[in-house]
Amino acid sequence: MKMTLLGATGVSVSRLCLGCMSYGDPAWRSWVLDEPASRPFFRLAVESGINFFDTADMYSVGLSEEITGRCLREFANLEECVVATKVFNAMADGPNMQGLSRKHIQQGCEASLRRLGVETIDLYQIHRADPHTPLEETLAALDLLVRQGKVRYLGASSMAAWQFAKALSLSERNGWARFVTMQNHYNLIYREEEREMIPLCESEKIGMIPWSPLARGLLAGTRRSTDDKTSTKRAESDEYARKLYDHPSDMAVVEACRTVAASRGVPPARVALAWMLSKPFVTAPIIGATKIEHLKDAVAAVDLELTSDEIKQLEAPYQPHAVRGM
Repeated sequence: MKMTLLGATGVSVSRLCLGCMSYGDPAWRSWVLDEPASRPFFRLAVESGINFFDTADMYSVGLSEEITGRCLREFANLEECVVATKVFNAMADGPNMQGLSRKHIQQGCEASLRRLGVETIDLYQIHRADPHTPLEETLAALDLLVRQGKVRYLGASSMAAWQFAKALSLSERNGWARFVTMQNHYNLIYREEEREMIPLCESEKIGMIPWSPLARGLLAGTRRSTDDKTSTKRAESDEYARKLYDHPSDMAVVEACRTVAASRGVPPARVALAWMLSKPFVTAPIIGATKIEHLKDAVAAVDLELTSDEIKQLEAPYQPHAVRGM
């Protein structure tokens, strides 16, 4: 497994990050694997050299964090791992159980620490921007967690570039701990981040760890169309995917990926990930896997180098999209 640095930090992470939303409680989402079924994925990830793992408090309402912590303590050396989780989304119906207020951030962090079974979270990320909480309150609360030793590094997820630039500036002016990563929506089908967010991250030396690198399975060839509701268990109930990928050009991009993959004699998912890994601004795409073959294929993509002509062929069908994923 190839390694790289996490943004401007000195922390080494694998070129792939295992996304742990798929591991938790099937009652939360029908396609989610329970703990016994999840364990082989953590074992294989560690054996393959992956040391970067991403979850969130909302995944299976906390159970994903519990499973991630238990599996990593069993299969890995936690001191060598980089464990990331997120805060923002609702954890219950009651008041103050969501958002980025000082109260919810502090309580959310304490709960995540308990569920993960660790003393410090390596990368603590805000899952989305909170329009109801002053940004200064959020950033000061996150800085306090770093000063208390509960969190090592801070990250953000999908938002507008101007919002992220404002957050970086506020942290710098106040001497607060700064975001070191951006987890944004980026793949061959959705490349709007190339307009503003990616240049900003490059300029500020922010590590980019994109979510949905295979566009909810479209780029892997597991879904036949953007409105497919039958090909996979996840597709049956994934209304969010149909909101993300609804552009007429999307399937043309999928077809280009299939064509390049066929010429190489490899699965389309491997080509889509290799394309992303060819971008110097990408630190590590966050991969999801509910079949062992998915994980093995992702690992193989790290060593697949595409030619400049293949990259042009993959990118040629793309057309501008409306903003999606925030």
